Amino acid sequence: MQFEVWAPQADRMTLHCADTTRAMEPDPERAGWWTAEAQAEDGTRYGFAVDDGPVLPDPRSRRQPDGPDGLSAVVDHERYAWRAEWAGRGLPGSVLYELHVGTYTPEGTLDAAAGRLEHLAELGITHVELMPLCPFPGRHGWGYEGVSLWAVHEPYGGPEALKRFVDRAHELGLGVVLDVVHNHLGPSGNYLPVFGPYFTDTHHTPWGSAVNLDAPGSDEVRAFLTGSALSWLRDYRLDGLRLDAVHALYDTRACHFLEELSAAVDGLSGEVGRPLFLVAESDLGDPRLITPRKENGLGLHAQWNDDFHHALHTALTGETQGYYADFGRAPLAAIAKTLTAGYFHDGTYSSFRGRRHGRPLDVTRVAGHRLLGYSQTHDQIGNRALGDRLSATLSPGLLACAAALTLTGPFTPMLFMGEEWAAGTPWQFFTDHTDPELAEAVRQGRRREFGAHGWAEDDIPDPQDPATRDRSCLDWSEPREGVHARVLAWYRELIALRHAQPDLTDPDLADVKVAYDENARWLAFRRGDVRVAVNLGKEPAAIPLGSRPSRVLAAWEPVELPGEDGLLGLPGESCVVLLQG
Repeated sequence: MQFEVWAPQADRMTLHCADTTRAMEPDPERAGWWTAEAQAEDGTRYGFAVDDGPVLPDPRSRRQPDGPDGLSAVVDHERYAWRAEWAGRGLPGSVLYELHVGTYTPEGTLDAAAGRLEHLAELGITHVELMPLCPFPGRHGWGYEGVSLWAVHEPYGGPEALKRFVDRAHELGLGVVLDVVHNHLGPSGNYLPVFGPYFTDTHHTPWGSAVNLDAPGSDEVRAFLTGSALSWLRDYRLDGLRLDAVHALYDTRACHFLEELSAAVDGLSGEVGRPLFLVAESDLGDPRLITPRKENGLGLHAQWNDDFHHALHTALTGETQGYYADFGRAPLAAIAKTLTAGYFHDGTYSSFRGRRHGRPLDVTRVAGHRLLGYSQTHDQIGNRALGDRLSATLSPGLLACAAALTLTGPFTPMLFMGEEWAAGTPWQFFTDHTDPELAEAVRQGRRREFGAHGWAEDDIPDPQDPATRDRSCLDWSEPREGVHARVLAWYRELIALRHAQPDLTDPDLADVKVAYDENARWLAFRRGDVRVAVNLGKEPAAIPLGSRPSRVLAAWEPVELPGEDGLLGLPGESCVVLLQG
């Protein structure tokens, strides 16, 4: 088979394949590329040496059997016999579920996670969003310090296990989305700079030098990232990708990398004949991300909406530190604004940033499903000092209200694993760095970060302690017990309602109408004939909904339907979904 590698600054390149060593030749058609022929099959180990240096893994390695520092292995994607016939499942009308393979089950593997997918199908989930799967040092970690952007972390099961997972998901009618990280690579096992200018000092990110998207050599770097994205969608039959922190993709070229990537994904969608989509994580408040390319946007299909999360979190918890400060002055008003305008920051002043932020979203042109709404994510739980979920501090009634606002709102809902049963387990920050100096730096950095906010350093979980990961694994005995079972039944009821009521998947953001009382802590909104009301206060509330005939579709506690006075009687820390005719 032919091996190839891009190494534009090398004088010599050598292929080490199985027990053979071959000098590589420059490709006369592609500047900077080197090629060589060698006998190989699925599983054959190989690597490249740059200018007689050490043998390193392939930048485009499809498999790293011995981790990021080991040799690469050939992967023949044609060997896998797919079972499921799958026509695809697009984003409109979907309900996503963010899942971390390493803590979804105690085993922490893709095969073990696949064994729990029936739970999600029965819940009414449409797409599983997997946190990053690229190889990283050690066994356990969040995945955001991955390297080898075309490969699957071997302790999770490697490439064959991912195919089995996707196959099982598709058999159950579940789409699969993968979180990919293009804005940086992990600090350990990253050999890309040896091969070429994959990074640039022209821009800097919180993780160091930026990925080279606009400096000399950036054509090939962009092709590397685009090729990786297309490989996940094509070779593993994934349905979409979540793009991590796209605000850290610094690109001054006329055609932004994200525009180029969205065009390539749309092209692949046409080629394979099924819907494919890209979901961005961004803190820019910039609607151009999700504006079609033909309208001079970047053409991504959706983005996470942290503004909705922050408004909801502040209203539920009363927390106002850090970026929550912008939402804390009037949290119910903030929820109302996001439900109707999409963004909270749309050119308004942000006290957290000390400047104006964002720009308005045209709700007459942008469909509501292009924004993802959620009350919890891996970031918003795991980046807390103790990794505590909402269920650690909120009453079941307030958790029910959070679910109602998320699952009946105008955005594409997303849950974080275990949220659906008010999991009692935390989800903490954990690592398994094999470099002792890096491990200690991460441990001390975590303690200093939260120590500066008043936490005792000894109270901060040690990321390197295996017990920190173990505490973060879901307890699958919980969904059958007490309040966990009740919350799970509520989530199932709301998701079923979302699928059954067309008004709840109406993409028209301009049609959402909201009323609220900041002091009494109630909020109600209308979507077509559906009315949703939540009472975040402890005392009962009388909410004016009008005197039209009403029917309860779902209620956390028994309610008093509006009479001639048009007032809905809603108990404290409770919620209801009504149909008004």
